[in-house]
Amino acid sequence: MTGGPEQPGSSEPPGAPDRGPADSGAPPRTPSSLPIDPDVDLRVPAQRAETAGAHLVLVVAAVAAGGAVGALARYAVVRARPADDPLATLAVNLLGSFLIGVLMVLVAEGGRNPHPLIRPFAGTGVLGGFTTFSAYALDIRELLAREQPLTAFGYLAGTLVGCLGAVWAAVLLTRRAGAGDP
Repeated sequence: MTGGPEQPGSSEPPGAPDRGPADSGAPPRTPSSLPIDPDVDLRVPAQRAETAGAHLVLVVAAVAAGGAVGALARYAVVRARPADDPLATLAVNLLGSFLIGVLMVLVAEGGRNPHPLIRPFAGTGVLGGFTTFSAYALDIRELLAREQPLTAFGYLAGTLVGCLGAVWAAVLLTRRAGAGDP
């Protein structure tokens, strides 16, 4: 079943190009047209089966194991800095965002068939456990409590812009290095 965006039951947004059957050899879609989870096309019964049963247990285990690795790595970085220094959180989030950009290109555009647990383990698990929004929010709260609103706002905006920039730079550099080419 190749149904395009107009077909009833399609999960594709209007105007998205049709991927065709999973084994059709169709060219890879551009990153802006990839579905939210490019690993699973719910219109393909074999892929839909990945969201249930034993495979789901493996995905959850991969995320949990990766999350433990990422959280321990973040803890090590943060412990190496003074307790009231938000630069550790900023460094972790910038590095994690950069690595997320690299991973996006390698997995989504690499042209190879990576192991189906790579993204859950490395992306959601390791990098999700490594980066931290909660510590970022607490750092801002602390700066405001110390009556440093300009520093708090700079940190808030700088982290957002810096992390988005890190992802963008990583995508460009990874593509330039040829890692995204099939």
